[in-house]
Amino acid sequence: MDRAAAAARPGTAPTGGDEPVSELVQRATEQLSDLVRGEMRLARAEMTEKGKRFGKGGGLFGGAGVLGFVTLQALAATAIAALAVPLPVWAAALIVTGVLAVATGLTALAGRKQVRSATPPAPQRTIDSVKADAAEIKESAQR
Repeated sequence: MDRAAAAARPGTAPTGGDEPVSELVQRATEQLSDLVRGEMRLARAEMTEKGKRFGKGGGLFGGAGVLGFVTLQALAATAIAALAVPLPVWAAALIVTGVLAVATGLTALAGRKQVRSATPPAPQRTIDSVKADAAEIKESAQR
């Protein structure tokens, strides 16, 4: 078969070291498939990490809620002690209430920090990577 006949057949390229178009398309499809799988693995890993942070932050907020409830109970005990007994008893109860209030505030701040570090819930690194890949594909297609 001569070069003109080979060049005229669809799906083939002229001889001389060039690969047939079908092989190039197949290789591009495989590479794109590998790229998509890699991006999905990255998204899964990123979402797992963010889920752990949300869980930790939620647990800390739950702990802050429990400590807040105990703080209110201690405050009520402080008020009772202040009315029933001389100064030293209610002063001691007030000190306990103050310590519990500080612990509640610190726990709430730690929980807020964990939740903020997990937001936004979208896999941002993966989105940025996909955008870069799309730009690269567009640039390659324009060449």
